[in-house]
Amino acid sequence: MLKTYLPVLVFLALGVGVGLAFSFLNGVLGPRRPTKVKREPYECGLPSEVTRTFRFGISFYLIAMLFILFDIEVVFLYPVAVRLDAFGVFALGETIVFVVLLLVALVYVWRRGALEWK
Repeated sequence: MLKTYLPVLVFLALGVGVGLAFSFLNGVLGPRRPTKVKREPYECGLPSEVTRTFRFGISFYLIAMLFILFDIEVVFLYPVAVRLDAFGVFALGETIVFVVLLLVALVYVWRRGALEWK
């Protein structure tokens, strides 16, 4: 039993060991020159102009939820697209209904102005 899991345990031990060694060596050998600029948060290499009291608008959250909704749609459609021959015509019909409902939701939020960034 141990022989079957031995390679997995060796790779796990090596991965954890190398990760811990690099983290330790970075802390010991890495340069320590903290400045005010280095401590400020940044986004994509650019200085952040957002203060702690800044609040995101509701449109930000609506766009994020729509992204998650359509991202999950892809997760549900992928297995059907890969194995449509095994699922049959019924699955194709259900998939079409699913996509149409999502398109209706997309048109609804588009008409309501949720996709316009203000």
